Amino acid sequence: MQLKQRIDLMVRLGEYMENESSEFAAVKEKAFRENAWFTTPFINIAINNIVTNYLSGTLLEKWVDLYQVAGENTNPKTVGIVMAGNIPLVGFHDMLCVFITGNRALIKASSKDNVLIHHIVAKLCEWNNAAAGLLVFAETLKNCDAYIATGSNNSGRYFEYYFGKYPSIIRRNKTSVAILDGTETTGQLESLADDMQLFFGLGCRNVTKLFVPENYDFIPLLQAAKKYETILDFHKYKHNYDYQLALQIMNNKFYMTGGSLIFVENESIFAPVSQVNYTHYKEKVSLETLTIHPDIQCIVGNNFTPFGNAQSPALNDYADGIDTMQFLTRL
Repeated sequence: MQLKQRIDLMVRLGEYMENESSEFAAVKEKAFRENAWFTTPFINIAINNIVTNYLSGTLLEKWVDLYQVAGENTNPKTVGIVMAGNIPLVGFHDMLCVFITGNRALIKASSKDNVLIHHIVAKLCEWNNAAAGLLVFAETLKNCDAYIATGSNNSGRYFEYYFGKYPSIIRRNKTSVAILDGTETTGQLESLADDMQLFFGLGCRNVTKLFVPENYDFIPLLQAAKKYETILDFHKYKHNYDYQLALQIMNNKFYMTGGSLIFVENESIFAPVSQVNYTHYKEKVSLETLTIHPDIQCIVGNNFTPFGNAQSPALNDYADGIDTMQFLTRL
């Protein structure tokens, strides 16, 4: 396939995903039945982010121009992709990178996010059967020229063992943080609620840790967090919330609740579902090391990623800060 064909195919996919058909609605319903964390509203948000930020012809053309992607890949490589499944279509960007560079993607989909990605690939192959040679699913990824694997710290060790001798990108546990200075508007705090609670907080770009100045007034933040209090009606999330709340009460710990979130003073940047940790800081200069912290995916705040944009990455917002397109074009 020529580069223009691949771009046009992705633009057509964006139009298909945006203009919901009864077929696609049924697929989304099936995805929810197989993974109850994938509620229809959150699936729709994930799809809208992909359509808006990835699948525009103008955006794709500017993106490939940055890497001088050739019109035809005369020496395509087979790239094994191990996809995560924590939020809907989280592995789409890796697949897009491999496909748009004219390489062959051998995909191991997550059992938690199996339905949506299979349907999307099936539609691409239906519209242009040449795509079937570039997008292939497999249970085991053998004889690949390179690998892109995303998982936990534990699975990352296995990935390193099996794939480390090949050109590879191996991703492990990550999370995101927010730096507040007390000047945030109500609108910004409500947008921060999106960063904390979209996809139930399961994404690596979800904010799980706040850095706040001394004597910070939490009341406006607690009020803003009530924006998502209805997700307590979702039983899986409610079980996590009740459990974490019980732990704080039984251990006689100080905590604050805002809607469906529990705020706890804790040094860890990682927090369980339904909880957000916070730490007070004295001087902003002490926060400079966060920009190079190996476990931080995204920093939200004034002069950082804007509030509300954590879960809406652009084409060149690469996971772990590793340029996937550069990796693929240099194979």
